[in-house]
Amino acid sequence: MNIARWIKIVAVVCVVVTFLLCLIFCNYANSPIDFKYREFTIEIPWGSTFSATADILEEARLIRHKREFYLLALLMDAPKHIKPGEYDLSSSMTPVAVLDKLVQGKIKGYFVFIPEGFTLRRIASRLENAGLADREKFIGLASDSILLSSLGIEGESAEGYLFPDTYKLDKSMGEEGIIRFMVKQFRKSITPDMLERASEIHFTLDELVTLASIIEKEGGPNEERPMISAVFHNRLKKGMRLQSDPTVIYGIKDFDGNLKRSDLRKKTPYNTYIIKGLPPGPICNPGMEAIKAALYPASVKFLYFVSKNNGSHQFSSNLKDHNKAVLKYQIKRKK
Repeated sequence: MNIARWIKIVAVVCVVVTFLLCLIFCNYANSPIDFKYREFTIEIPWGSTFSATADILEEARLIRHKREFYLLALLMDAPKHIKPGEYDLSSSMTPVAVLDKLVQGKIKGYFVFIPEGFTLRRIASRLENAGLADREKFIGLASDSILLSSLGIEGESAEGYLFPDTYKLDKSMGEEGIIRFMVKQFRKSITPDMLERASEIHFTLDELVTLASIIEKEGGPNEERPMISAVFHNRLKKGMRLQSDPTVIYGIKDFDGNLKRSDLRKKTPYNTYIIKGLPPGPICNPGMEAIKAALYPASVKFLYFVSKNNGSHQFSSNLKDHNKAVLKYQIKRKK
């Protein structure tokens, strides 16, 4: 057998072996990790090397044949592009699908509902219960002057600017990321027309949000909110104190749920039975209906309202009628 024929045979063998190896490798890359279905949630910490990521996957039994996995990652240019975070993976996924999910950053999301009227502290508690934030750290950052300045918030806290919504959040965001995300949603919701209207009624954005937060906390059906807004607007124009119970409650540390007459006499920055005008900042995070009501009060002369104990209010234009309403809906009821 001459040399040329040997070379040809060796070449054919090499081609066949290479083809078989490629076939085996492609089969590995595109076959389920394990035909026995299992689900896993893994977390890739910030700053993890690809080797550390591979170790995490191997420990979760999401890697078979580590060398092949490394080669596949190199071919996919994955090692430098894997994003940190929490991922839902399953053994039915292929190695290609696993790497693709890590590179695209398809992080596990948590849906969190933040209702209208939640305070900063209640939001912090809900996020902590969802495992997405440390409550005290969240509250502390929401009052951090540097962070607030970067968000364009002039007040002492992000209270009022954490827009109520259903959010899809992930653990990689951290407390600051969540605050930024919620404030961004607020900014998106406040249109240029709203800002122009606020200017027309001589309100700054912070004053608008503060009034909206009081309207939100006073409660009642949406159709009553413009009238509640009108009461407060009318009182502000006349130099009358707002005398809003929710503002008093906000200023009481560890409020026990029972508002007493003595509470109405306590000197706090938020007690609108004592201070004139608006309190120094929002008392909750208002929804869009309350914000619109603050911008567009009803054209009425009401100066008072009292709860009718059925979710609605009785409105009055003078103290005499208001006292009658209080007697009817509050004093006689308590008796």
